[in-house]
Amino acid sequence: MNNRFYLFILTFFVCFLLGCSQTDETSASSSKIGLLLENTIDDQGWNSKGYQGLLNIHSKFEVDVVFKENIDSEAKVERAVEEFASEGVTLVFGHGHFYAEPFTELGKQYEDLHFVSFNGSVEGNNVTSLHFDGYAMGFFAGLIAAKMSETHQVGVIAAFPWQSEVEGFYEGATLDEMTTVRIDYVEDWANEEKALDFFNDMVASGVDVFYPTGDGFHVRVVEETKREGLYVIGYVSDQLDLGGTTVLTSTIQKVDGLYELIANQYQKGELVGGNLMYDFGDGVISLGPFGSEVPEDVQIKMEDAVNHFIETGELPTSWIF
Repeated sequence: MNNRFYLFILTFFVCFLLGCSQTDETSASSSKIGLLLENTIDDQGWNSKGYQGLLNIHSKFEVDVVFKENIDSEAKVERAVEEFASEGVTLVFGHGHFYAEPFTELGKQYEDLHFVSFNGSVEGNNVTSLHFDGYAMGFFAGLIAAKMSETHQVGVIAAFPWQSEVEGFYEGATLDEMTTVRIDYVEDWANEEKALDFFNDMVASGVDVFYPTGDGFHVRVVEETKREGLYVIGYVSDQLDLGGTTVLTSTIQKVDGLYELIANQYQKGELVGGNLMYDFGDGVISLGPFGSEVPEDVQIKMEDAVNHFIETGELPTSWIF
């Protein structure tokens, strides 16, 4: 059975118990929360976590929810929002950077709806952009990558240049003066073929620790790293089980937790418009469990560095190992 089947069964079970509407055929008798996704809910990464966040909202707040997949053009966004509005949706999540611009415009048209997207720049009292501040998580990923590299060559296979975790990784890794960092940009979240081309080039050039920061191709990179017997750092979710001993740790964005936080603020009338930042201290970003290949003393120093950052906002300025 594939992931989509399990997600369907989960959705059906939750809906049966709580009266959730997960299809386009919904009643408009009460306020609802809607979710738009650029891709599918079974990508084992970013979109899956957004969908889980929606299910959590439904379960915790007992509110009807609806979602639409593959909404990847402005025309599709406009049609989806029009349908949502007619169905009684009042809070709309757009699960990604792509939705920031169309939501800013639609916020002027639908003043009774509140629009929420991720990692973009928005304007309007009823338009909010949520930002996972990825710099620190990338920084910690860079630290452990440099420490565990035997060739002193580490690589980032990134989706886009604007991802702050990429800069953070570079800064963290190069605290070790012997380490060089290669960075390649796929310019797409889900182009596995291009991501694997970069991966193979990096392997050939001596890179032995990888950080794939694309939620549509990161799983394949983890699998290929495992096949090559090299190291990788998971992205978005805990991928220790996926990669076994090849996974050093994961930089986790607790998307479902942030969804609940925003829904709670909305229900209380406390959700504001604008661009909001979230980090380790907000409990929505963390490092995952360490792999068995990571020495205990390294784990302790990493945990101390993370805790110090949570308490003070200060990252290491010199090599900690």
